[in-house]
Amino acid sequence: MPSSTVTRPAGPLSSTLAENRLGVPAVVFFVMSAATPLTVVAGVVTTGYATTGLTGIALAFVLIGLLLALFSVGYVAMARHMANAGAFYSYASQGIGRPAGVAAAWIALLAYNALQVGLYGGIGAAAGPLLDQWFGISPPWWVVALVAWAVTAALGLLRVDVNGTVLAVLLVAEVAVILLYSLGSLFNPAGGEVSLQALSPGNLFGTGVGAILVIALLGFVGFESSVVFSEESRDPRRTVPVATFVSVGLIAGLYALSAWAMTVAVGPDRIVEVSRAEGTEVIFNLAGGHYGQTIVDIGHALFVTSILAALISFHNTTARYMFALGREHVLPSALGRTSRRTGAPANASMLQSLVGLAVIVTYAVAGLDPLVQLFFYLGTSGGLGVLLLITMTSVAVIAFFARDHRGESTWRRLVAPGIAAAALAAVVVLAVDNFATLLGVAPDHPLAWIIPSAYVAAAAIGVVWALVLKSRRPVVYETIGLGAKSVTARLGLATPARTEALQ
Repeated sequence: MPSSTVTRPAGPLSSTLAENRLGVPAVVFFVMSAATPLTVVAGVVTTGYATTGLTGIALAFVLIGLLLALFSVGYVAMARHMANAGAFYSYASQGIGRPAGVAAAWIALLAYNALQVGLYGGIGAAAGPLLDQWFGISPPWWVVALVAWAVTAALGLLRVDVNGTVLAVLLVAEVAVILLYSLGSLFNPAGGEVSLQALSPGNLFGTGVGAILVIALLGFVGFESSVVFSEESRDPRRTVPVATFVSVGLIAGLYALSAWAMTVAVGPDRIVEVSRAEGTEVIFNLAGGHYGQTIVDIGHALFVTSILAALISFHNTTARYMFALGREHVLPSALGRTSRRTGAPANASMLQSLVGLAVIVTYAVAGLDPLVQLFFYLGTSGGLGVLLLITMTSVAVIAFFARDHRGESTWRRLVAPGIAAAALAAVVVLAVDNFATLLGVAPDHPLAWIIPSAYVAAAAIGVVWALVLKSRRPVVYETIGLGAKSVTARLGLATPARTEALQ
């Protein structure tokens, strides 16, 4: 076996990410920022009430949280045996096989790019009313988006722990406001009595339960990114599992509390009607009645910074996927280089920034709706892609440990991932079946089938590309999914006659 040690070259770029930069809190900040708590509480929760007519979304968050915790048992067990910024890509490669891994990589690139660039539409639309109210200016959405783009692009080139510090400040303020708003609702119940009616299972399992479970799951998107930062974590065998479970627990608890608190303040019998009438303003209007306009303004400002935090987090995640693929020569090798000064995946980060800029300019020139056609459509589409990836990963975990138990218990390597895979597959079916509802379009709208089909096409292209690599660049193919070990593995596998495969 070739050595797994990778020595950094003396030049300005290297092929390894900076090590020992992130502890458990920093990884949790990245994960929870990607989940955009305030955006979910203000938007996803009320959307769930309005579109499904069901009042059990708080319970849905608890159930999905338990499902994702179950998934995470096998997920972090596998993480103990491999540290790779490619996450889903490397898991599928090492578990199911290299063609499945490259298919997962293509799905991941499509999904995370959709999630990241879609947020530019959200921040452009959300910041406009605030700028008008506070400064009397009404810039086009794309001006705000470009400012957010510049901040995100600049931070993407800095040390990962600098990004973690920025996210920590934004996230702590965001969570504090959610808790403050929720407590205000609980201490001011409709009719003078705190109602537990919304927590009854009967208010979840009705017509529309499929859509509401998928909506709840979309609120967790980002939880899986803990593994993406494994190479940069301190003691990844401990940091990644702890950060993953802490994040899932905090997200589930925060969402369930806020969703239930809304029903207490408005009344379980009125929450659907109010959500349809007021949309994302429900939580802010309630807070205004409890605390006054200043607290509402702070909440609106943090709603904007919530989206900015998610932009930063998803930018880092997507850049690391590109870096992992470039380092293994699945994408151009230039993407697999990091800045020696900061340890950031510099080339991949700049490419991700160019993608964001191109999307902003395209939508602005075409005059498309930034909130619906950019933020909502792409965010929902990206969430579907992540759902497909975690379902594939559950299968990969089972296959990985089937070949070698590696000292893991039956619960970790088989039972938990098996139950999670079956449950997640059922959610995938529900998501595809209810995708038009999730997008808010008619059942026969082209987007209802174009977006799911795009992931099928991306996976097929990934499989074909893997087979091309197997045929034409066998040394590269053999090291797919190995992460930092891929560099020295290629050197060990290469012979004078096969050196061409590395060029």
